[in-house]
Amino acid sequence: MARRVSLEDAALIAGKLSREGKRLVLANGCFDLLHVGHVRYLEGARRLGDALLVAVNSDASVRRLKGPGRPIMPEGERAEILGALSCVDYVLIFADDTADALVARLRPAVHAKGTDYREESVPERESVLAHGGRVAIAGDPKSHSTRDVIQTIVRAFGKQG
Repeated sequence: MARRVSLEDAALIAGKLSREGKRLVLANGCFDLLHVGHVRYLEGARRLGDALLVAVNSDASVRRLKGPGRPIMPEGERAEILGALSCVDYVLIFADDTADALVARLRPAVHAKGTDYREESVPERESVLAHGGRVAIAGDPKSHSTRDVIQTIVRAFGKQG
C-alpha cells in the first residue's frame, strides 16, 4: 500500500530520490470513480521512473474543474483507492486546479499525464521544463472516462425509485 504524504513529506522524498540519482514521476488528476483508463495511465507513468507520486485533486478543486455533482467519491477515499494500486508509491491531496505549484516544489524528473493530453497541451508543461524535467504521456488511447461510467450508471439505474 502506498504511503499518503503531506506536501512537506513529498518534498523531502523528492529531494532524497534526486540526491540518490533516482527519478520521481508525478502524476495528477481527479480520479473520481477509478476505471481501467486510470490504472493503465498510472502503470505507464510508474514505468517512467523509480517512484510514482500521485497527486489527487481535492474535493473543492474537482467541483471547480468538473462541475456540479462532482466528485462522486470524497478525496480521502479516492486517495486510499489509488494508494492500494501496486504501481503507486506515494499519494497526496492538493487543492489547486493545476499541479504547477507541486511541480515547482517537488521538481519531478517526469510529469506524466494521460493520453487525453499531448505533451504540448499539458497545463504544467512550462513549470516542468523550467526545472529541467520531462513531460510524458502515459497510458492507453483515451477510450475510458469517468463521465462515460456515470452516464452508463444513470442509463441503467437512473429511472429506478
